Amino acid sequence: MPSDPHQDPAPNLTLLLAEQLIARRSPTPDDAGCMELIGARLQRIGFSCEYLNRGGVTNLWARRGTTAPLFCFAGHTDVVPSGPATQWQSDPFVPTRRDGLLYGRGAADMKSSLAAFVTACEAFVAARPEHCGSIALLLTSDEEGDATDGTVAVTEALTARGQSIDYCVIGEPTAVNAFGDTIKNGRRGSLSGKLTVKGVQGHIAYPQLARNPIHLAAPAIAELAAFEWDQGNAFFPPTTWQISNIHGGTGASNVIPGHLTIDFNFRFATSSTPQGLQAKVDEILQRHGLDYDLAWTLGAKPFLTGNGALVDAARAAISEETGLQAELSTSGGTSDGRFIADICAQLIEIGPVNASIHKIDECIEIAALPQISAVYRNILERLLP
Repeated sequence: MPSDPHQDPAPNLTLLLAEQLIARRSPTPDDAGCMELIGARLQRIGFSCEYLNRGGVTNLWARRGTTAPLFCFAGHTDVVPSGPATQWQSDPFVPTRRDGLLYGRGAADMKSSLAAFVTACEAFVAARPEHCGSIALLLTSDEEGDATDGTVAVTEALTARGQSIDYCVIGEPTAVNAFGDTIKNGRRGSLSGKLTVKGVQGHIAYPQLARNPIHLAAPAIAELAAFEWDQGNAFFPPTTWQISNIHGGTGASNVIPGHLTIDFNFRFATSSTPQGLQAKVDEILQRHGLDYDLAWTLGAKPFLTGNGALVDAARAAISEETGLQAELSTSGGTSDGRFIADICAQLIEIGPVNASIHKIDECIEIAALPQISAVYRNILERLLP
């Protein structure tokens, strides 16, 4: 083993494991044996592995140690469908090295991060077999799908046992230009609504005998679109409200519709609450005198990890291993962090460049693989000395 404690002891190990994982076809919710491969590696260095499967989803909770603090790496083995394989330069499930890049479905999202979790743990345990605290891995095959039987099932099981997590790093692809340039320290919440505005259907030539719900709803829609829900805060942009689908009418050009259906979504900051947003929407709709039904779906609550031990350790590790000064960001969609945040005091996301995720010819820079492993190990060294 190299004398430098911060050097990846065998950079190729991360690449080799990433290739083994990419070669396993695991479109959500299939795991295709990825967790068995990972679990076998972890068991050799003293992890106990427990499968908390539910609803056809594979979930792994692996832990080494029994004392606090508990540090957890979290991620997913499932990938999105490859799309037409003929459009790829190489088979999406045959890992291919080309021009300094590793190609394959899941290369960036997020099998390379999973490989780096394992090699970081192996290097850390080899150097510090009697480390303080505990290390865990929380893996699921249901992040890219419905996300109803994956990470949420594990967090529910841990909650039932009275277990919590002190620090968590999720391996989602967060970098913009180079690994280490961005840390996601929070995510916005997602709140969806299906609004049905009721009118009275009728002949378009006799509008006095009908009530057009599109006309009735238009002023309310304009107010909702222009309303300032909050001003955001130091970490989050202001909450946004957007219509995703709108439908009214029978398809005939001479019939006033009897109802209008609108699908909309809030992406909201910690400055707002789901209850407050729902109440304000109802207030606006009622003020405009609409007869309506409204069904809500809370997709995710916002979470935020401010400056503290985990953010400080991650920034220092990234600076030491890559020379970059990482920026904190809460941009983008939701992640499984929305479930883990309920039982975790400090949670961040650090992973590779996200430019190719979910695309044809998904790839990652081969040179980034040992860096990712080294940063993950460095964080462990700082928090579990």
